Amino acid sequence: MILRKVFAMAAAAGALSLTGCASIIGDDSQTVSFISTPSQAQIAINDEKGRQIVSDETPATVTLEKSDGSYWGGKTYNVSISKTGYETQSLAITSSPNGWYIAGNLVFGGLIGWFIVDPFSGAMYSLSPDEISADLGAQVSDLDNGAKQLHISLLKDIPQADRGNLRYLGQI
Repeated sequence: MILRKVFAMAAAAGALSLTGCASIIGDDSQTVSFISTPSQAQIAINDEKGRQIVSDETPATVTLEKSDGSYWGGKTYNVSISKTGYETQSLAITSSPNGWYIAGNLVFGGLIGWFIVDPFSGAMYSLSPDEISADLGAQVSDLDNGAKQLHISLLKDIPQADRGNLRYLGQI
């Protein structure tokens, strides 16, 4: 009876040693949520190779791959959130090893999980941030299909980067 229990425990430990802990617990993709103020802003997500993989509108939840499929190949994404008349927000979503990969393989997965299974699967990574809330600021222009229109704003509401484009029209 004791020999059976020892054999069953050894078989279970052997099976676990052929997997990676992050691959058992984790997934190869992750959802990322996007909201913006104002809403209905355009989201463009490009991967590390510059390919656009998502084009959507806020609010949205998208599913992103965590690995590029190569050994130790964590994904990186460049995100642009824009709306006509507002400042565009740009940021990066990066991958980094998660706790299941680091600590879980110490307990369960061992070297095979650490160096073979998890680095290929993408499950070892977490994407950050996983929730993006973009404030596009105050409306800075009012363009209609590319046609220029006069829009009056207070100087304090114009972003510093755009102030060099202002033209003096004279005193009122």
